Amino acid sequence: MSHKTAIHTAAAPEAIGPYAQGVSAGGLFYSAGQIGLDPGSGELVSGGVTAEAHRVFNNLRAVLEAADLELDDVVKTTVFLADMEEFAAVNAVYAEQFTEPYPARSTVEVGRLPRDARVEIEVIARYA
Repeated sequence: MSHKTAIHTAAAPEAIGPYAQGVSAGGLFYSAGQIGLDPGSGELVSGGVTAEAHRVFNNLRAVLEAADLELDDVVKTTVFLADMEEFAAVNAVYAEQFTEPYPARSTVEVGRLPRDARVEIEVIARYA
């Protein structure tokens, strides 16, 4: 039987529903999607999609750290955008976060994100 462990950290926003910030199972880590919420205030950061993307990666780093992982361990990302016209801005922030070999990535435009965020990102990482 497979064992799974929920990951939680106060350094990232609390889950806003019945889900974990992340789950480790079978040598892999799966994050919940992170939006640009400030973990202290619980509010979406101001400054548009670029500021939100930076906050998303801070939140992802915090959850990964709680799972004893880092961005270099990420093998797959999924990026959700409220507007594909903002792809270039998010991609610029994304490019600052990873080094080669880059994780696989999917990017999709969605109708709406929680709290009317502009960007949400989830990751899958592997334990070495």
